[in-house]
Amino acid sequence: MNKRILIVDDEPNVRLSYRAVLEAEGYIVDEAKSAATGLEKLVAGHFDLAILDMRMPEMDGLELLARIRERGLSTPTVMITAYGDLPHAVRAVKLGAIDFLQKPLKPDELRHIVAEVVTRHDDKRLNGVEEKDYAYHLRSAKRAINLRDFEAAKRSLKNALHLDDRSAEGFNLAGVVAELSGDLKIAARCYEQALRINKDFAPAQQNAKRINELSQRGTSREPFALGAEKLAETN
Repeated sequence: MNKRILIVDDEPNVRLSYRAVLEAEGYIVDEAKSAATGLEKLVAGHFDLAILDMRMPEMDGLELLARIRERGLSTPTVMITAYGDLPHAVRAVKLGAIDFLQKPLKPDELRHIVAEVVTRHDDKRLNGVEEKDYAYHLRSAKRAINLRDFEAAKRSLKNALHLDDRSAEGFNLAGVVAELSGDLKIAARCYEQALRINKDFAPAQQNAKRINELSQRGTSREPFALGAEKLAETN
């Protein structure tokens, strides 16, 4: 069955361009011109993914995401941000939005991130059709973060690191999960281990710097880094 995607953006040309790219990939695409309309559609029917613009009038993407979660909906989301939005996105991370794309958006970037998120949340793969290798457990961890199930994310990362205990990426992601769970000491240790494995691994360098600044000053402007992607700046 083709996956259903909802695009929520107040700009008609943006919705049209996203729709053209995704329908060419075989997705079933619906649109909402406001956050309120988007919420109505998400409540009324099932979508495999929602693409939310951060900046919309009356209700922005962040508030929409909060209302989606308040309604008990676990729909995966991709947040589209503009320059300067990252300082406001840390709440989105805590609500499970770990996938961000920044304007101006290239079609290949949209295709890649949508395919990655849809694969991550594919129930058939999660139910055992896909071989449970390192990559599977890493995707499962990211899915659990999307769903704000940090304990499940920890279990998946434990399985991933059991299969590859020299993975800087795995330890870095374990640090992110620990940090989102409020355990900064464990997070710092995970980032340090990632750097012991690969001292040049940029995401762990960035996260370690943020943890250090938080411990010394109580604040940091360094964004979260998950793999090669920036997530959000801390408050």
